[in-house]
Amino acid sequence: MPPRFLVQGGRPLAGTVTPAGNKNAALPAIAAALLGDGPVELSNMPRIVDVETMLALVADLGGAVEWTSAHTVRIDGRSVRPKPLDPTLCARIRASILFAGPLLARFGEVTLAPPGGDVIGRRRIDTHILALEQLGATIELGERFHLSAPALRGAEIFLDEPSVTGTENALMAAVMAKGRTVLRNAAAEPHVQDVARLLVAMGAHIEGIGSNVYVIEGGRPLHGASYRIGADHIEIASFIGLAAVTRSRLEIEDARPEDLRSTLLGFERLGVRGRYQGTRLIIDAEQELRIRPDLGNHVPKLEDGPWPAFPADAMSIAVVTATQCEGMVLLFEKMFESRLFFVDKLIGLGARIVLCDPHRAVISGPSQLRGGTVESPDIRAGMAILLAALAAEGTSTIHNIGQIDRGYERIDERLRALGAEIQRLD
Repeated sequence: MPPRFLVQGGRPLAGTVTPAGNKNAALPAIAAALLGDGPVELSNMPRIVDVETMLALVADLGGAVEWTSAHTVRIDGRSVRPKPLDPTLCARIRASILFAGPLLARFGEVTLAPPGGDVIGRRRIDTHILALEQLGATIELGERFHLSAPALRGAEIFLDEPSVTGTENALMAAVMAKGRTVLRNAAAEPHVQDVARLLVAMGAHIEGIGSNVYVIEGGRPLHGASYRIGADHIEIASFIGLAAVTRSRLEIEDARPEDLRSTLLGFERLGVRGRYQGTRLIIDAEQELRIRPDLGNHVPKLEDGPWPAFPADAMSIAVVTATQCEGMVLLFEKMFESRLFFVDKLIGLGARIVLCDPHRAVISGPSQLRGGTVESPDIRAGMAILLAALAAEGTSTIHNIGQIDRGYERIDERLRALGAEIQRLD
């Protein structure tokens, strides 16, 4: 039988937890390392399945990969050779698309298999292709994608949507393109900023980091570098939700305020508040957990959006948190049309949720959750279901936990250190 979690819920937790490195920064950073004429050392690297898959793709291309400590990996891409990416590995991870920019820039061509990843609705790659085309690439579509560009050149690019991975691919190609590139309507999430800062550490010239307009002076030689991946703000959001639904006092280390403004604002709307001691975020146990109505006592709405709005990847956590807060709230998931489909699993555990359409759900709380047997459909929904199991009375069995492992490092061990009763059954 595949591995599963056995969770005994209804118990308060306590302690201090340190978030892992940002998964969504680690994956493009691995791809960016292939641009350097020397080894790139990435620290605070999360040891999760998606990172291992990304490193396996580097090794399959001929690159040298070495873990020099528990969370530091050394990548030397000088031995990488042009070849089609392994379709089996690509099918496991959406981030395989991030090799398009670096390999195209280095070798003038790249052949990619369709990327895999979470099934949370259609996830278009048009933004990647359109940006690379404006830098001089041509594309042939078939069972695989073949991009070619004898020479990349700087360009004025307006992205048709502020795609995170589309922005990262454009940045990685633009730093190698001759001349100036101005990238507008770009994504600016903390993980995008990490990738841009890594490229700067490797010798690139990028202005506008943290904004939606980047100016890149391309064509400079890039070298090796050392860079520390920032803390995962989505994992921090997960721990905020964990503290709320289990009525626990948790202290979260390395919680940079500048990465969490919209996240904290969203949780405050649900009645969950945090306080800072330096960069340590404290969620107290004794909180009212009352959903704050809009002016005029109207039902409030919590919606996601591109940075700096409430993060889309935190919406699943917000859903399960709202089930334990007094009042009614409308959650509006704008980014992915299938992300909310996991709420039927929460309903099966006793949550009071009305799924209005693929993007909107009305939640009335608090509801007493009860243990049950559920399955994790994707990374973020899987973590939300795990939080629900920890809040529920009784025992829950969670299947397909490989999805959770893709994004959360040793989550069962880290939860046990906080007092959770959770077993991994193989």
